[in-house]
Amino acid sequence: MGIFSRLSDVINSNIHAMLDKAEDPEKMVRLIIQEMEDTLVEVRSMAVRTLARRKELERTIARLQAEIDDWERKAELAVSKNREDLARAALGVRQRLAEQRASIEKELDHVTEELAKLDEDTHKLKAKLADARQRQKSIILRQQSVASRLKVKTQISDRKMADAMLRMEQYEGKIDRMEAELEAYDLGTRSITDEFARLESDDKIEAELAKLKARLGRSDAPGPDDKAGG
Repeated sequence: MGIFSRLSDVINSNIHAMLDKAEDPEKMVRLIIQEMEDTLVEVRSMAVRTLARRKELERTIARLQAEIDDWERKAELAVSKNREDLARAALGVRQRLAEQRASIEKELDHVTEELAKLDEDTHKLKAKLADARQRQKSIILRQQSVASRLKVKTQISDRKMADAMLRMEQYEGKIDRMEAELEAYDLGTRSITDEFARLESDDKIEAELAKLKARLGRSDAPGPDDKAGG
């Protein structure tokens, strides 16, 4: 494939359509960028050679023009010396040089047009390359994000993960039952302790009551009022 045909294909390529059809967009955009970079190197190399050719043609035209002017002067000199034969010969050489210059000027015009087209296409190719590189960053970022999310989703829906969560719930339930048994044991222990504490408290109250009655001169035997009331 020629450089100009290849350049035209790259510039006119629809990156969107290529990426839509690609099974691996990241790989495809990487190939697109590589193709553009390779083409850009070739285009720049071609532009350098074309520019060198233009300068060579310009130097040749300048040299031919100098020779044309020189033969023009020689023809004038021959006429001034009445040497029409030499004047005709000089004009013949001048004519051939002029024709050669005209041919080279046409080539120069063609080379100049090619340089302008190369410059225009280079700018278009750079714009495409910048767009492709930007899309490469976006595609890589999106692909990494999707891969991470897919990994998380896979782990969440994985049967092993579900089994592990179920076992954790079972362990938690077992611990809950053990804690309940412990609380029940503590509750039973507290009930017995409270009973003994109440007994001890009752004894102290009875003792205090006996002391109070003794101080007030009351006995446990019923008094006269108590009998009468009976």
